[in-house]
Amino acid sequence: MLEKMRELVDKLNLYNYHYYTLDDPIVVDAVYDKLYQELVDMENKYKFNFLDSPTTRVGGELLKGFEKYTHERPLWSLQKSQSTNELIEWANRAEKLRVEYNNSHEDKLPPIQYVTEFKFDGLTCNLTYESGYLKVAATRGNGVVGENITAQARTIKNIPTMIDYTGHIEIQCEAYMPLSELERYNKTAEIPLKNARNAAAGALRNLDTRETEKRNLRVFAYNIGYMDDFNFKNHMETLEFLKKEGFPVNEFHPLVDSIEDVIKNIEYVKEKRHELNYLTDGAVIKINDIRTRTVLGYTNKFPRWAIAFKFEAEEVETKVLDVVWQVGRTGKVTPVAKLEPVEIAGAMVSSATLNNIDDIKRKEVRIGAQVIVRRSNEVIPEIMGTIGDLSDTKEVEIPKICPSCGTELVMDGAYLVCPNKTYCNPQIVSRITHFASRNAMDIEGLNEKTVDSMVQNLGINDVSDLYTLTKEDLLKLPLFGDKKADNLMNALEKSKLRELHRFIFGLGINEVGVRTATDLAKRFKTFDNFRNATFEELTSVDGVGDVIANNIISYFNHEGEKELIKRLLEFGVNTIEHDEEVKEGFFTGKTVVITGTFSSMKRDEIKAYIEKEGGKATSSVSKNTDLVLVGENPGSKLDKANELEIEIMNENELMEVING
Repeated sequence: MLEKMRELVDKLNLYNYHYYTLDDPIVVDAVYDKLYQELVDMENKYKFNFLDSPTTRVGGELLKGFEKYTHERPLWSLQKSQSTNELIEWANRAEKLRVEYNNSHEDKLPPIQYVTEFKFDGLTCNLTYESGYLKVAATRGNGVVGENITAQARTIKNIPTMIDYTGHIEIQCEAYMPLSELERYNKTAEIPLKNARNAAAGALRNLDTRETEKRNLRVFAYNIGYMDDFNFKNHMETLEFLKKEGFPVNEFHPLVDSIEDVIKNIEYVKEKRHELNYLTDGAVIKINDIRTRTVLGYTNKFPRWAIAFKFEAEEVETKVLDVVWQVGRTGKVTPVAKLEPVEIAGAMVSSATLNNIDDIKRKEVRIGAQVIVRRSNEVIPEIMGTIGDLSDTKEVEIPKICPSCGTELVMDGAYLVCPNKTYCNPQIVSRITHFASRNAMDIEGLNEKTVDSMVQNLGINDVSDLYTLTKEDLLKLPLFGDKKADNLMNALEKSKLRELHRFIFGLGINEVGVRTATDLAKRFKTFDNFRNATFEELTSVDGVGDVIANNIISYFNHEGEKELIKRLLEFGVNTIEHDEEVKEGFFTGKTVVITGTFSSMKRDEIKAYIEKEGGKATSSVSKNTDLVLVGENPGSKLDKANELEIEIMNENELMEVING
């Protein structure tokens, strides 16, 4: 029985590979359907199925939510260029670093070769395999932590559920909806999908996997993010490995010796992209040699060995139906043009940004006017100007009072501003949402919709009011039950202790972004030092000019903000002192690998402790590893550590070290 089922699984998977990955069917549908039904009948009869059975790809689960998943290696963003000059500058920088390395090392790096690939416009997906089986599929998320979408990914027919390689490996790919599938879907859909990019993202983030399956998504694999025994010499070898393991790799990846040839390949992509059955919004250029990549390394944001070339923005003509005014976090009242819906670069656009009154006048934007709209690099569409006759159009009315609270507006430079920070609901909602955001106090479960509900139903006016809420208060909100209320109460309590830079950013001081907040925290170490800093001390910080320094001083001189800070401190909100000094300790100078799960601490907390103590936490075991920390279900890293005779430490021993 098992032999027959195994034979059917192997045969059907082979047919699927030819149909979905190679686009080269080797049997007619009737033959496939007959064998598939035979397998289904056997699985139902014997209550058993193999992990890689094609029947496991059928959507059927309605999931409760998405779990977080930490990637073994970060999924980096890419530096973006939009001109050949920027591309040449990038190549020159890489060549300069290569030459500098070769001048001081005996193991010379080879001349740089480049691989050009399509920049797919879908959703990045990270596939993790253990012992040859698909274990986890996750979204990119913030590059370090994504969401587990394994059930959704299993509905994608050209993702292998089993591969020959039996170690731990992460495959990076792009999920997309073929344009032909989008057209097919929309013919019978009650609500047509607007574009292929949103269709793919929406399908993979749909808790109902039956809906995911209906969209018939595909993937292209393009990189190995992590591999236990990665020993490839260049990128072309990794692509060959992916193809050998059954992953769909796009056929376009030419290897060239000069940046001039790369530019020719980009021109080819520009011409070719409108003939493709999937969306692409540019090209990705990668240095081929792996050792050169290692030497070039990374900036804070990007690898130095790769760059994305984004095509110029597309422009279309449409009509202005109306201009509405929206109130932001700082009280700025900004005009937004409502447009006759039009498709630009694969997305349906019905509104566009207008910065201020001067923008409206300069571009001659009027109700009923025909305008040119540009959408570039996934940013909010922008009106470039008007065209044609304006005689039958209507002038945009400039508001005198706040569209939300009715307070008389004032001019602040080029902007209209509502001065009513205390009782203007959009400002209150935006400030509290900002305070709770991931880069600030990171209050899980407190999104804009929930904050708006709190303002409307519970009458909260500022961020300090969050810490007065009780579970009984939360249960009064729509869609809040015991569990959701408990979770939010726990998140609020947890947020009372946060790193200094998060608190500074969360206060919402004008012009103080994440980077500036981090630099300020490094300089002043404590919140008291920061709020008492002089103008001269503030401007001594890199990136803090006169404007930002004055904004900070004005913030702390404002009576309302003084009262807010006082209340936050009274409610127990506190900051972790910023300390850059590395302590001498057990881990000083050691390279440490963490594997398995730990009950006492989270892995990222252990990693932070190691680095605080002067150690280095890495993700793979090698001869350079000094110590492997082993939790439950450690996997192949423990085997590798034993093989290399590396010191092993369990959780109890770790806690003894930490607790002294």
